[in-house]
Amino acid sequence: MSENEIRMPDTSRLIVSSSPHFHTTDSVSKIMLWVIAALLPVTAVSVWHYGLPALEVIFFCTAGCVAVEVLCARLMRRPIEINDGSALVTGLLLGLNLPPGTPIWICLVGALLAIGLGKMVFGGIGCNPFNPAIVGRVGLLIAFPQTMNTWMTGPDAYTTATPLKMLSDAHLAGQEGATNAMSEMLSQVSYGDWLLLNQHGGSIGEISALALILGGILLIALNIIRWQIPFFYILTVAVFTGLAWLSDSSLYAPPQYHLLSGGLLLGAFFMATDMVTSPVSRTGAIVFAIGCGIITCVIRLWGSYPEGVSFAILIMNALTPLIDRMTAGKPFGAPKKKGLKL
Repeated sequence: MSENEIRMPDTSRLIVSSSPHFHTTDSVSKIMLWVIAALLPVTAVSVWHYGLPALEVIFFCTAGCVAVEVLCARLMRRPIEINDGSALVTGLLLGLNLPPGTPIWICLVGALLAIGLGKMVFGGIGCNPFNPAIVGRVGLLIAFPQTMNTWMTGPDAYTTATPLKMLSDAHLAGQEGATNAMSEMLSQVSYGDWLLLNQHGGSIGEISALALILGGILLIALNIIRWQIPFFYILTVAVFTGLAWLSDSSLYAPPQYHLLSGGLLLGAFFMATDMVTSPVSRTGAIVFAIGCGIITCVIRLWGSYPEGVSFAILIMNALTPLIDRMTAGKPFGAPKKKGLKL
């Protein structure tokens, strides 16, 4: 062959495949195991505080999600992939989002909604546009509002006066009664106790803010979740509720009340950060988180539901494809847009 001739590559040695072309040692099962490990602190605290009622809810939600995924895979004639651990994570998150003492059959209905409607109907893991655990929780909240709003403060004590429920009742009291209701409500608050052990009742996963923060920091340190989503989600809620409180402290609770009550920390660290249903880019993640924070605050302050985290994440999940399209970077080698010539 002469020097001027072009030598073509040996095509038999070329491997053509779809993206991604860069791989890491991480696998889906490994990531799911780390998520379960990060949820162990809050799970342990909740079982220690609530006892058997919390353990039953977590167990049947987890077992139900695994069973529903196996059943759906067989009906759809798809390979059974429960070894990846995604069904376990969905079941654990669903259980942590339910009140302790939830009837077993309602836990199983939630598992059916989470896996069947929230995941398998779209094709399985990686194809679902919405967080499956949130689909299950919202479905149960709409179908069984009485059960989903019956809370426990201990192994044998039931109450309906959760922190956010007290806040909602204060808002509904109107301008005249709001001042007294807000003062009475805030007099019952101990933020130090909330950080370690929330004894005012709520979902199982709302029991300890510190346990949720430690689990979230672990996932961020391992680069399993982006720090931008929980940081800007929590920051948005703090700023929004802080401005509302500064405008009228007799009607609105201070920002720390919103940060430490309800499912904000659980949602910000473990549900909004779902890599399948959240934006791909960092800019998109920030937009997504800010949107979650604003919707959460709007529902909490002026909506009919005392809690807005699940609805906020679900709405922003629906907007994720649009956010990805708006914040997508330019492909390598793409020509730059030329300015208008005058």
